[in-house]
Amino acid sequence: MKRLFFLFLGMFLLTLPLMAQFNEKPVLNIENKDKKFLNYGYYLGFNQYDFKFDYKNNTPDVLVDKSFGFTVGLIGEMRINEFLDLRFEPGLAYNLRTLGFPGFDEERDALREVKSTYINFPLLLKVSTRRLGNFKPFIIGGGSASLNLGSNETSLDDNSSGTFRMTKWVYNYELGFGIDFYLEYFKFTPSIRGVFAITDELVPDVDPNSPWTGNIDAMRTRGLFINFTFE
Repeated sequence: MKRLFFLFLGMFLLTLPLMAQFNEKPVLNIENKDKKFLNYGYYLGFNQYDFKFDYKNNTPDVLVDKSFGFTVGLIGEMRINEFLDLRFEPGLAYNLRTLGFPGFDEERDALREVKSTYINFPLLLKVSTRRLGNFKPFIIGGGSASLNLGSNETSLDDNSSGTFRMTKWVYNYELGFGIDFYLEYFKFTPSIRGVFAITDELVPDVDPNSPWTGNIDAMRTRGLFINFTFE
């Protein structure tokens, strides 16, 4: 996932000189769009979640079968100056991950489905370049809190009964980049962002020697988001 993130970052940086060449004297669309103190919009997109595990002992890794999910949310933006904006982007992200635990002969014991519906609350700082005609590249980063509606944190059952448990609240930092495209009537923005949990999300099984969670010291989400924003 990190390699994919930095590959997109490299491609993004390589396109900057090309965009400048094609925008020497364009007709400017929605020229005053970014001069408002407050701006609003919404976004749609895709996500892919993974887990990073820290282990107590050197044993075979827990395998993660990743899939693509969907993301939808709203945007509230406060203009600080020409280059800086503060953004609040509450949204909902759904995803499914399947964990494969080593040391089991039966599939029903080895596999655990992790269905997650996150309500995300990111507070982000957007740092933009000067507008290049009808394009404006930017980088974005900040912190977020996520409420996992499918955490099973309060469940009395654990993996011995087939229930994988996670904490309800997760705290993350986010880093990303994108390009604002100024169209005739609105601003369209494709972007890519990495989301990295800083808190341990695992709720261990009751048995401290559990074959599922006994060797896991910490488990943290890693997410990749591809969003399409309309403002």
